[in-house]
Amino acid sequence: MNRHTLTDREWGRLAPLLPPRPRKGRPPKAHRLILDALLWLARTGAPWRDLPERFGPWRTVATRFYRWTKIGLWDRLLAELRRMADAAGGIDWEVHMVDGTSVRAHRRAGGGKGGRRPRRWAAAAAGSAASCTCAVIAAAGRWRSC
Repeated sequence: MNRHTLTDREWGRLAPLLPPRPRKGRPPKAHRLILDALLWLARTGAPWRDLPERFGPWRTVATRFYRWTKIGLWDRLLAELRRMADAAGGIDWEVHMVDGTSVRAHRRAGGGKGGRRPRRWAAAAAGSAASCTCAVIAAAGRWRSC
């Protein structure tokens, strides 16, 4: 058994909670294979593109992940697994909690959308000549600038 894949017991618990497969069109990749790929990514910390070939195309896995995120599947899965564990007496509410303070972003995640943009220095802008006469006339105070 591979250490990055679901066991049959784990899969038996998750399978009924996943969305049904579509009846028409091309059959999608198996949900178990997608979940195994997502577990591999989570455990290794590798980027999407480094997903091994045995899981299929990385874009397929990424698309399914984002689609499931959009429909709220992960929240429903967690709530149902928590309910099942609580019913079986597997959760001691005095001890168990989820703490997100140790979750950290990648070091490249600090920039905004689109990355850094080149900006003119104020000193260079002040020392450069005006590109039109509108700026000179506006400085004289007679008319508004263009």
